[in-house]
Amino acid sequence: MMGNPGILLWSWGKTLRGRLVRRLRATEAVLAVRCMCCVRLTVGLCTLATGLAGPAHAADLVWIDEVKLGVLAHDIRFLGNHVEPGADLNVEVLFPSPAFLRVLWAPRPHLGLSLNTAGATDYGYVGLTWSGRPWRPLLALPEGRCIAGSLGGGIHDGHRNAGPPDRKILGSRLLFRESVEAEYQLTRRVRLSIMLDHVSNAGLVTHNQGLTNLGARVGVTF
Repeated sequence: MMGNPGILLWSWGKTLRGRLVRRLRATEAVLAVRCMCCVRLTVGLCTLATGLAGPAHAADLVWIDEVKLGVLAHDIRFLGNHVEPGADLNVEVLFPSPAFLRVLWAPRPHLGLSLNTAGATDYGYVGLTWSGRPWRPLLALPEGRCIAGSLGGGIHDGHRNAGPPDRKILGSRLLFRESVEAEYQLTRRVRLSIMLDHVSNAGLVTHNQGLTNLGARVGVTF
């Protein structure tokens, strides 16, 4: 025998609301833990970079040329649509340019990682970075200004062929990465910069939505 429809509907609604509340609380807990881990990682890296920048440690890190730490707006509306949420915590290590790269105008090899604070796509990358002041023959700009550009590749933990509506479909696990950066030298060893980077598969496979990120970084040279 069927019960009162109103009571059944109320009971169903209450059960559904309870499930939604529990799911939201679980999601909030996961995001809170992830954000806290990212904040601790950033604070730790900043502390490490500041400590290593001191004279007592500089001589011990001759194999590292510079460390950069920053926060990037994730998946901005440039070279594509904004889909993914959150911001990226970025860390990058640049190494002295080896002698055999002088024929390519002495770029510095780099190794980097961008972690998303909202659980969206994370990626690691490697490549070569060129830095300089190409305007010198024509313009007398302050010495503290500099620009940089990089080319390389990366690997991500996002979606390749299908995914939820708030995630990009990147097509392949391995992607190309390029970046441009405007820098200003604050002190002899510390510089601030604005960096734009883009990762995609360059249309080599069916899906190629790509990710473009923009943000600020602090660099410490050794």
